[in-house]
Amino acid sequence: MALRPRVLRLGPLDNATYVLACERSNECAVVDAGFDPEAVIRWVRTQEGPLVVRHLLGTHGHYDHVCGMRAVQEALGGEFWLHPADRALLDHLDEQGATFGFPPARPPERVNDLADGQRFEVGEETVEVIHTPGHSPGGVCFRAGDDLWVGDTLFAGSVGRTDLPGGSFEALERSIRTRLFPLGDHLRVHPGHGPATTLGRERTGNPYVGEGGRFA
Repeated sequence: MALRPRVLRLGPLDNATYVLACERSNECAVVDAGFDPEAVIRWVRTQEGPLVVRHLLGTHGHYDHVCGMRAVQEALGGEFWLHPADRALLDHLDEQGATFGFPPARPPERVNDLADGQRFEVGEETVEVIHTPGHSPGGVCFRAGDDLWVGDTLFAGSVGRTDLPGGSFEALERSIRTRLFPLGDHLRVHPGHGPATTLGRERTGNPYVGEGGRFA
């Protein structure tokens, strides 16, 4: 795998923040900087190279996945990207946090729009955007080779909740079954919470969206 991922599990919800570093250069992208951005900043700064942050990629606009993006950007740089369908969530970041008892947070001042099929260069490697609405309207996954960073779209043995504003189980099920599963059973899945899995394992055994799932 040419993009070397590092997962940092941070905060009260055990969020996964990923740093995707190109093995052939010093460039990297940060996916879903939420809680404890100082830990992300510290890890990047202690790597040999040093690492240069080019992109800050948001899988969706929920508080626990973006509340640390501004701090990471101010310390390390990088352009912040989010799907425009989740801009309303970003605009109400404080209200989101307050609902769950979390402190105020400010998003980056400049937000670049993600689009389905868009490609990013991270050093000499390419990351592709796959729009997968359902957990939120602007939810996306990022693919690099045989790896997928899926945010809260899909978990090992579960799926993202759909009872928050803009959520839809029907849309989420469609995204997973028509956008992700056809990519191939061998793809490795890196969720926003919990352990890694594969598309094949979830296609055959996920109780919510898998074949013959008991909740499907």
